[in-house]
Amino acid sequence: MLTITNNLSIPLHEIELQSIRAQGAGGQHVNKVSSAIHLRFDIQASSLPELLKQRLLKLNDHRISSDGVVVIKAQSFRSRQKNLDDAYARLAQLIVAANTTNKPRKKSRPSKSSKLKRMDSKTKHGRLKESRRKVDY
Repeated sequence: MLTITNNLSIPLHEIELQSIRAQGAGGQHVNKVSSAIHLRFDIQASSLPELLKQRLLKLNDHRISSDGVVVIKAQSFRSRQKNLDDAYARLAQLIVAANTTNKPRKKSRPSKSSKLKRMDSKTKHGRLKESRRKVDY
């Protein structure tokens, strides 16, 4: 079980894992050991609540394909277990991001005193600019 929150978890059989060889520099070790993890999670076929599935599919994230599959490639570490933990953590972070809702913004209006201050400063600035003009006799 991959625990996301106290009341939300995903069974591990819904997550498809594949060990692959990591890219980049690293010498002989990188060329012979499959330490990178390719994680695939199908949103539609998962046991997540329907509302959370819809929110995940609406996210504008490059890791979510057009057919609703989350693809995460973890290759930051040299050890396979650390990359596996990193992939699980990134999946959990993505689901938590979809689960949080933003508080709606309340419309606010400027107070009467702030309006008066603004108008006074505009008037003062206008008078200052007016005093810089050329005097006509």
